[in-house]
Amino acid sequence: MLRKALTIAGFDGSGGAGLQADIKTFSALGCYGMTVLTALPIQNTTGVSNCYPIPIKAVEEQLESIFSDITPDVIKIGMLFNQEIISLIAQFLAKHAKGIPIVIDPVMVAKSGDRLLQLDAIDALKRELFKQAAIVTPNLDEASVICGKIISTKEEMLSAGQVFLDLGAKAVLVKGGHLKHETCPDLLLTADLNHWLDTVRIETLNTHGTGCTLSAAIAAKLALGNNILDSCIEAKEYITGAIKSFQHEVIGKGHGPVNHFHAIW
Repeated sequence: MLRKALTIAGFDGSGGAGLQADIKTFSALGCYGMTVLTALPIQNTTGVSNCYPIPIKAVEEQLESIFSDITPDVIKIGMLFNQEIISLIAQFLAKHAKGIPIVIDPVMVAKSGDRLLQLDAIDALKRELFKQAAIVTPNLDEASVICGKIISTKEEMLSAGQVFLDLGAKAVLVKGGHLKHETCPDLLLTADLNHWLDTVRIETLNTHGTGCTLSAAIAAKLALGNNILDSCIEAKEYITGAIKSFQHEVIGKGHGPVNHFHAIW
């Protein structure tokens, strides 16, 4: 049976992150992708020059349109931009998405450093959405914001992971790519599991959309029936291959994208 994956996220016209990265990832991993647009950042590989909100009614109508016609097997949530959108999505999914795994990538800042989530929306994210998550996938900067303190060591990643579990998430993957290590250690933490996923660091500028891509890959693997551990392991292998494939490519003048179709091309 063809598995259907829905992404609720922002736009990236340069094709490396956001909805575009999610759709590419779903497709590469054998799922049928669908989208709900939450915001329109004007961005490329060098940064975000502006961001336009999508009317809240338009977000609601997109959700209603999808769910009235096609039931997703998994939902990936990325950029949500503001508190109003977070509350709408939390309420809608609580009503319509019972039993569907939800993967939350708490997008806050673009690779260029540009903010993609308003500061007053962070509490809403913690209070309303994390409790619905099968897994949350913060990087160290995002984990630091959620925890209210700097997360910069593997020991601190463990304590940060527990914060997400305490907020109601069933699992958390704390991504350690920003650590000053020769490797990139990610921590998968659940109530019953503590597992490190480690890969050799790939030296490249082409890391635009890696967070979006990894969380979308986890979502696709869950849709295909994998458990949370296998989904994270296989998604980590996928993003590592995607980064390595475009390690030396030059696409754009800033942080270039990864190759979502590295196993096919």
